[in-house]
Amino acid sequence: MIELAAVLVALGLLMLLAYRGVTLLIAAPAAALLAALLTGGLPILGAYTQIFMSNTGSFIISFFPLFMLGAIFGKLMDDTGSARALARLVSDRLGPQRAIVSVVLCCAVLTYGGVSAFVVAFAIYPVAAALFRDAAIPKRLVPGALALGAFTFTMSALPGSPAIQNAIPMPFLGTTAFAAPGLGIVTGLVMYLLGIMWLNGRAARARMAGEGYGDHVDGTPVQDRVIREHAQAEGFDIAELSPRPDQERAAGRENLPPAILAVLPIIVVIVTNFLFIQAVVERMDTAFLAEPRFGATTIETVRGVWAVIVALFFAVLLLIAGNWNRLDDLRTSLDKGADASVLPIFNTASLVGFGAVIAALPVFNAISEAVLDIGGGNPLVSVAAAVSVLSAMTGSASGGMSIALETLGPTFVDMAHATGVSLDVMHRVTAVASGALDALPHNGAVITLLTVCGLSHRDAYGDIFVVAVAIPMIALVILIVLASLLGTFGL
Repeated sequence: MIELAAVLVALGLLMLLAYRGVTLLIAAPAAALLAALLTGGLPILGAYTQIFMSNTGSFIISFFPLFMLGAIFGKLMDDTGSARALARLVSDRLGPQRAIVSVVLCCAVLTYGGVSAFVVAFAIYPVAAALFRDAAIPKRLVPGALALGAFTFTMSALPGSPAIQNAIPMPFLGTTAFAAPGLGIVTGLVMYLLGIMWLNGRAARARMAGEGYGDHVDGTPVQDRVIREHAQAEGFDIAELSPRPDQERAAGRENLPPAILAVLPIIVVIVTNFLFIQAVVERMDTAFLAEPRFGATTIETVRGVWAVIVALFFAVLLLIAGNWNRLDDLRTSLDKGADASVLPIFNTASLVGFGAVIAALPVFNAISEAVLDIGGGNPLVSVAAAVSVLSAMTGSASGGMSIALETLGPTFVDMAHATGVSLDVMHRVTAVASGALDALPHNGAVITLLTVCGLSHRDAYGDIFVVAVAIPMIALVILIVLASLLGTFGL
């Protein structure tokens, strides 16, 4: 079918442009309008202003507070030294003999608390490099350890995570960040344990071969230039990010906050999120939401987003109050954190706009039927297939998930109601599926991670693929099987 071929060409163009580093603010509308032009199914200008921009704006309206508060929280965790204090706490307790576990847990604690995976890569890399060198573990395993801790179970599986991948399904499904907690914990443990087993096995084989850490020079001019480009693409100021290992050693033990003060903001995020959903919302008068000026919606649609907003807000206040003397310039930290949220949300929203244009094409009905047929009537398989494939195509977990839910969300909800599947379980499957195939070679986070570590795809991508693609896919299958066996229970 010519129309289907046109859509695949547009998706191919989007992948190519993203891989070549072209901003999604240009790549997404260009690919969407190319699809509209080749299929002849939509007027070009109408598709751009009334479909693409309308849906892009709707996503920004719904999720900008989460992006902004999350970026500010991450910036303050970095500027106050809390991220480095947590990393040192974990590494000091576990020691160099457990270097891989230490690095994974450092990343997991920070990302589960809401710190951007991009910031985590810069904050933890110096610690990881020092630990791996002391333990004589090959540097090529560092990206795999960072990816396991930052890109997998804390991003999509563990309940309560403020990660955007865990937040996007909430307004579509009327769920919360704690959807299907039991299944989420089991899935997260599968990812963690299999990932640790793989990396420890790789380290053991390298040790038997006498490989060692290797002879590496960090911070070369070419590497710094590429890192700077990727940092700017993600909305971060490279000068404000964490130092290189040699700079870290030269600085010695800075004025870092005590361990309890460093971990407390992360605890506040998780606990406040949970208490708001379980106790506060029940006592609020939310009847006003039915009024047109408030969007004529219900509390089930917004409670999840509200909970994350409140949790991050109080965590930010705690970071400021507890580290007042450690912040050289609070206004600058807040400004840079807020600025860093703008480009990431516009990138993700642009992918939503792309998906909306594709969904408006006449050929999309055939695409929808093909996706739904994959599940054979099982809505969990259908949503997993749609989200994972789109995440792979776009190289973005949040982007692929957003496209799938914007275009097929109501259909998935209807299928869940018809088959008795819990929407909480569908939320967890959707989130895990978004992180199953997104970490392919063209993924921006993968490219950034390898660049930060000063390694190439050939050096280290194989381990990233195993821990961030293959193992999450195994965990996704286990999740769907368990969910199907449990039936309607939203565990």
